[in-house]
Amino acid sequence: MITKLLMYISKIKIEKAFLKLMATCAVGMLLNIMGIIIVKEFQLPIYLDTIGTIFIAALGGYAPGIAAGFLTNFIGSFFDSEESYYGMVSILLAITTAFLAGKGYYEKFPKVLWTIPLSVFVTIFSGTFIEEMLSFSLSLDITHDFLEHFYEEFPDKSLSILLSFFILKFIPPDIKKRFKLLGKMQAPVSKEMLTAIKKTNNFTLSLRTKMLSSLMAITLFVAAFISFISYRIYHDSMVEDRKKIADGIVSMAVNEIDPKRIDEFLEKGYQAEGYFDVEKRLYKIRASNSDVKFLYVYKIMEDGCHVVFDLDTATVKASEPGDIETFDESFEEYLPDLLAGKPIKPIENDDKYGYLLTIYKPVYNSVGQCVAYAGIDFSMDIINNYGRMFITKVIATFSGLVILIFVFVLMLVENNIILPVNTMAYCARNFAYDSETARAQNIEYMRRLDIKTRDEIENLYSAFLKTTSDSMHYFENLKRSKIQLAVMEELAHKDALTGLKNKTAYNEYTAKFDADIVEGRANFAIIMIDVNFLKKVNDTYGHEYGNIYLINAGKLACSVFGEDKVYRIGGDEFVVVLDGEALARCEEDVFAIRSMITKLQHDSTLQPWEKVSAAIGVAYYQAGVDKTAEEVFKRADADMYKNKLAMKATRKD
Repeated sequence: MITKLLMYISKIKIEKAFLKLMATCAVGMLLNIMGIIIVKEFQLPIYLDTIGTIFIAALGGYAPGIAAGFLTNFIGSFFDSEESYYGMVSILLAITTAFLAGKGYYEKFPKVLWTIPLSVFVTIFSGTFIEEMLSFSLSLDITHDFLEHFYEEFPDKSLSILLSFFILKFIPPDIKKRFKLLGKMQAPVSKEMLTAIKKTNNFTLSLRTKMLSSLMAITLFVAAFISFISYRIYHDSMVEDRKKIADGIVSMAVNEIDPKRIDEFLEKGYQAEGYFDVEKRLYKIRASNSDVKFLYVYKIMEDGCHVVFDLDTATVKASEPGDIETFDESFEEYLPDLLAGKPIKPIENDDKYGYLLTIYKPVYNSVGQCVAYAGIDFSMDIINNYGRMFITKVIATFSGLVILIFVFVLMLVENNIILPVNTMAYCARNFAYDSETARAQNIEYMRRLDIKTRDEIENLYSAFLKTTSDSMHYFENLKRSKIQLAVMEELAHKDALTGLKNKTAYNEYTAKFDADIVEGRANFAIIMIDVNFLKKVNDTYGHEYGNIYLINAGKLACSVFGEDKVYRIGGDEFVVVLDGEALARCEEDVFAIRSMITKLQHDSTLQPWEKVSAAIGVAYYQAGVDKTAEEVFKRADADMYKNKLAMKATRKD
C-alpha cells in the first residue's frame, strides 16, 4: 500500500512540487501514527513513533523527514502537551537519517546496521537533555538515566530503521530517484553541471548566503524576542501568584496576634500568659505551606526590629522575644514607612537564604494604630525551577520550528531561485555558436530545464529562452544561402512515398544510442514492422494500390507511436524507435497496433489495400549485452520474423 501511494505521489508534475512534498510528509506522519497505534493495540514495549520520520528522511531527504517528525509531535501535543517539546528529538533523528542515507548507508544491509547506534545516541542524548531540563530538579545521575533510556531506545530504533530499510528495498529505483528531487521546480540537473556551477560561483557572499543569513538572523531575533517576552510575562505572573499566596499566609498570622498584648509579649516573652499558644498557632500557619521559610512578628522602632515572635527552623535558631534585629540593607528605603506604621510593598531578595519574597503586614489596634508587623519570608526558588522548565519548553518548541522553517526556506530559495538562476547562467555561459546542431542542442537543453516556479523566475526563464531562441532564428535568417541546403537535407531524410523519416534519418538517430551505450546511459527499444502480403496486393491490384497499402501501413504505425518515432527503412519495412517517456508505453502501444491489425483483418467493409497486415517484433536495449543499436535492431528483426512465421501458420487463404 505504501509503495503504491509513493508511486502515485512520485508522478505528480514538477509544477505541483509543493503538493508532492506535502504528500510525502503526510505519508511519514501516517507511518508514525500507524506505529503508535500498533504499539498501543498490542501493548508492545517499544514506541515505533519515528518509523515514518526515518523512512521519509531516508527516501526524500532533510525537509520531508524533518517536517514528518516535527508535525507528528505537534499533533501529538494536542493529546499530550509534552510531545511538542520532543519535536527537536525527531528533527535531530531526521537530520541524522537524511545525512547517512545521502552517504549510502541505507543501500546495503551491513551498512544500515551502523546507523542504529548513531541514531540511538542522538535520540537518547537529546531526549535525556530535554527531560532533565523539564524536570523540577536536575538529576545527579545522568549516566543512570542515559542507560535506562538506552534499553528503551535501542530495540525501538533498531526495529524502526530495519523496517524502513526493507520497505525501501521494495520501492523501484526510478521512484527513489524522483523522491530525491523533491521540491525541485525544474528538470533534473546533471552532476557535471552542478560541479561546474560550484566552480564558477566563487563569490565572497553568494545570494544564497545573503538570503539565508538574513532569514536566520530575523528568525532568531523573532524567536529570542518572543521567548524573552513570554518568559517575562510568565515570570511576572508567577511572582504575582506567589505574592497572593504569601499575603494570604501572613494575613492568617496577623489574625492570630492580639494587638493589645504586643508590648506584654515583647516585655515578658515566654513568661506572658498565652504566648506559647500563639506561637504554636504560628508554627501551624508556617507548616501549612512548605515554601514559608521564616515567619516572625516585629515591632519596628528607631533602633531596629524588636522581636515579638520568631520561629525556629531546622537550620536557623530563632531570636528570643525582646531581641533587637538590625535593619537589613534592602529595607533602608522602606524605613520611613515602617516607622510610620504604613504598609510596604513586597520585597524580592536573593541572599544567603536563597531567593525570597518578604512581606510585612501591619498589625493594627482598635484605633487604627500600627503596633507591630507580621513578616514572612516566602521561598521563590520554585519560580527559578519552573522558569528553567518554561524556557526549556519555549526553546525546544521554537528551535524545532526554527529548524523546520529554515530547512523549508532553504529548499525554497535553492529550488526556486538559486538553482534556476545558476542553470540559466551556466547555459548562457556555455552556449555554443559553432554549428547549427550545437545551437539547436543548446536551445533544446535550455528548454529541457523546464523551470516551473510560477513566479518571476519562471518569467525570467521564459524571457531568457525566448530571447535566446529568437536570436538564433535571427542568426539563421542571415544565412539564407543555407536554406536550400537545409531543404535538401530534409528531403534526404524523408521517404518519398510515405513522407516518413527514412533509413538515413534512422541511422543518424540511432547513432546517438551507440554513444549512450558507451557512457552507460542508454535506454531505448526498437520495434520492427514488416508489412505482410505487399506482393499479393501489387500482383492483384497493381503497384498503385500497393503504394496505398504501404501508406496506410505507415499511417497505422504513426497513429499508435507518433510520426516522429516511425521510420521507413525498406520497401515493406518500418522501424519504430522508442526512448524517453515513450519507452514506458512500449508494451501498451505494441498491443494496441496488433489489436488494430487484427480488427482491420476482420472488417468486411474495407478494401484489401486498407486491411493492413504486418508482423511485429520488439527488442529492448539490454545493458551489458548490447554493444550497439544494431544489435538491438537485429533482435527486433528476429522477433518480427518469429511473429511472421506464426501469422503465416494461422493463415487460411
